Amino acid sequence: MTICPALTREMLPDPVDLRLEDLGLDFPRARQAADRKASELAADPMLLAWFDRAAGRASPDIVCCREDLPSWLAYGLSRGGDLIIDINDEAFVFVYRR
Repeated sequence: MTICPALTREMLPDPVDLRLEDLGLDFPRARQAADRKASELAADPMLLAWFDRAAGRASPDIVCCREDLPSWLAYGLSRGGDLIIDINDEAFVFVYRR
């Protein structure tokens, strides 16, 4: 059985860092900020995958099949994800296709 690795910064290819100084930062606010940033950088970005460290959730929520990347990240990258928004040092990560 493959154990999914924990996310590290090194796993993210060329992430766009976004620092949000919002004490009440939750997933909906982080998603809105990431969507805005992605729209600044791409004409029609499509969200493929995301990660919420504090809640211990990710999407898609699929069984891990790789030893080098979390499954949600492998999914997003393998489907053309080429824009990664990293909010507050991997507290939230969003993978978009430009």
